Amino acid sequence: MTAQHTLLAEGLVSGYGGVTVVDGIDLTVPAGSISVIVGANACGKSTLLKTLARLIPAQRGTVVLDGTRIDQIPTKELARTLGLLPQQPVAPEGIAVADLVGRGRHPHQKLFRSWTAADDRAVAEALAATGVLELSDRAVDELSGGQRQRVWIAMALAQQTDVLLLDEPTTFLDVSHQIEVLDLLTDLNRSRGTTIVMVLHDINLAARYADHLFALRRGTLIASGAPAEVVTSELIRDVFDLDSVVLPDPVSGSPMVLPRGRHHVRPTPDAGPPASVPSPVPDTTGADR
Repeated sequence: MTAQHTLLAEGLVSGYGGVTVVDGIDLTVPAGSISVIVGANACGKSTLLKTLARLIPAQRGTVVLDGTRIDQIPTKELARTLGLLPQQPVAPEGIAVADLVGRGRHPHQKLFRSWTAADDRAVAEALAATGVLELSDRAVDELSGGQRQRVWIAMALAQQTDVLLLDEPTTFLDVSHQIEVLDLLTDLNRSRGTTIVMVLHDINLAARYADHLFALRRGTLIASGAPAEVVTSELIRDVFDLDSVVLPDPVSGSPMVLPRGRHHVRPTPDAGPPASVPSPVPDTTGADR
């Protein structure tokens, strides 16, 4: 099992070019659990994740890992504890799959230390776990979008951090591979106790796979807790500006959001019968006699 770490934000404000995107967030990531950040497009989900990972600096407030401000932790030391898979990573041109996944071992390399059998095992296990072992010798830029995404996840797994942050890990994947990736991350959490924080757009997958949800609206945290506590029709309206019905998922029992929309909605029992179409007015002119 991995070591348990405390990751929290206090009064966190961050953004880009002087523009505030995340505004005054206080949160604590539950150790050893799967947390998912949800919210509408451009609400600050990715910005929050990147700030937690120190990929972008906080404008105000702090991110604290195990009692130490994250901006005071040496880069390589931080990378041995906390890994990040960004939303649209870019691979060096022509790099082979195995070589890219092997870069996940960089934080574990010491000065003048050669590649070890442990590194080989970590890379092989990550390739196998993500289903890309047969692609080891292929160039990453020759792969499909879904294959590339699985390779990037393999690199994050090879890093073997105790805390793993992922920004939209199911991007470019069809529904079958989305479930495979989320099952894989759940296996990692349950077998090793890895603390996982990810951004997902699909609220139903988020509710099914998360132990804890953070719901953002326009850069502020408006709800935090177990999916059964957080996912309500009122919250979906507040966060997504969407009318919905929330029911138990028949597969997992977690909350399931059914959007209403304006079409394909069955009438409610008290809505009465649909309006009848008026009968045509009879022709009394005798024109067709």
